[in-house]
Amino acid sequence: MARLLLFGGKGGVGKTTTSSATAVWLADAGLRVLLVSSDPAHSTSDSLDVELGPTPVEVEGVPGLFGLEMDPEAKLSNLLPKVGEAVNNMGGNMGGLGGLGMMLDPSAKEELNDVKSDIKTADMILPGLDEALAFDELLKHMENPTWDVVVFDTAPTGHTLRFLSLPELIEAWSGRLLRLMRVSGGLRSMLFGRKESDAMKEELERFRRRVLHVRRVLSDPATSSFTLVTIPERMGINETVRAYDSLVEYNLPIGGCLVNRITPEFDHPFLSKRRQQELDRIAELDERLAGVNVGQLELADTEIVGVEALRAVGRTLYGQPEALPEVIGPHAIGSVLHHEVHRGMVGEVDGDVERIQLHFPGLERSDLSLRSEDGVLFVGVNGREQAIPTETHVKSSQVKASLDSDVLSLLIPRTDNA
Repeated sequence: MARLLLFGGKGGVGKTTTSSATAVWLADAGLRVLLVSSDPAHSTSDSLDVELGPTPVEVEGVPGLFGLEMDPEAKLSNLLPKVGEAVNNMGGNMGGLGGLGMMLDPSAKEELNDVKSDIKTADMILPGLDEALAFDELLKHMENPTWDVVVFDTAPTGHTLRFLSLPELIEAWSGRLLRLMRVSGGLRSMLFGRKESDAMKEELERFRRRVLHVRRVLSDPATSSFTLVTIPERMGINETVRAYDSLVEYNLPIGGCLVNRITPEFDHPFLSKRRQQELDRIAELDERLAGVNVGQLELADTEIVGVEALRAVGRTLYGQPEALPEVIGPHAIGSVLHHEVHRGMVGEVDGDVERIQLHFPGLERSDLSLRSEDGVLFVGVNGREQAIPTETHVKSSQVKASLDSDVLSLLIPRTDNA
C-alpha cells in the first residue's frame, strides 16, 4: 500500500505548490509517485504546467511522477445507483406515488412531504459525497502496487473535515429515506418492492462501511500523514488552529505545518516591521500546535510554476534528493518538512524464483487474498483486487506467501513461460 501524504489549508496559501514540490522531490529520489488533486480550480495542472485529467498522466521531465485531477462532479446516482433510482422515482406529485398518494392518511402525507424536501432527485448532492468519492478513489490508488507514495493536494480543509463526519451524515440521511419507506406503509412494495427496499438498505450500509474503512486508513499513522499549509497572517493562523483541532478530534496524524510566504529579511523599515509581525504570528502558532513541527518558507522572488521551479522549492523543503534504498523502508526524509515514506513494492529475480514484497500496514491475513488468472497474479485487499506485475506467469497455488511486520512476502517459482 502506498504512503499517503495529504496537504491542506485554506485557499491561496500555497498548498498546491507545496504538494507538487514534494511529489517532484520524491520522484527525483527514485520513488513511484502519484500526485492527486481534488481541487476543481485545476491549480495542480497550472503548477506543473502539465494538462492533467481523471486518469494518471506522466509528468514530463520527472521520471516516476504521474498526476491526475479528480472529476469534481459527484452525484448520488454515481455511488448509490439503487438509492438514486428510487429517489428519482419520487419526483412529481406525492413523491412518485401518483394517485396512490391519496390513500395515505394526513400525517403520513405531511411526513412524506417533509422527507421530499430533503430528498428531491437522484442528482441531489449528499453533504460530503464529493469528498467520499474522492477519498474512495484515493484508496484505490493507494492499494495499487504501482505507487510508493500518493501525494494528495486536498480541496480547502473544510471539505476534508466534512468527509470525516460523513458516516454520521449517512446514518441521518438514510434514516430519512428509510422513514419515507416506512410511512408509505403497505404502498412501499408498490413504490420500491420489498427486494428493492432491502437492496437499498444494503447499498447504504456498504457505502457507510467503505467510508468508515477510508476513515480508518486516514487515521492510521502507518499509512497517512496530514501537513497543514498556511501563511503568517491572523486569519490564516486562526483557520490553521481550527483545522488542527478538528484533525486531532478525528485522530488524523498531523505530520507538520508549513508557514509559507514569509517576508525575507531586508534592511527596510516597512519590510522589517512586516517580517517581525509574521515571526510573532509563527511563534504563536508554534505554541498552539503543541508538538507539531512548524516549518518556514520565505516568499519567493518569482512565480513557482513548472517542474524546475518546483524542484528548487523541494530542495529547500527536503534537501538535495538522493536515490532511496531499494527496500520497503521506512525512509525518513526532510529538513524544513519531515515525512516517513515506504516503497509500496520491491521485487527481485534470483535464479529460478522471483521474490516480491508488498507493504500492507495494519492488515491481517484475513484481509488479504491471492489468486491467479491467465498467468497474472492478483492480490485482494478487503475484497478489492490489484494485479501484481511479475516477471513470470503465475499459478497462485504455487506461490508461497507470508505476512510479517506489515510486509507481504511472495515467493514465486519461475516457469518456462517467463
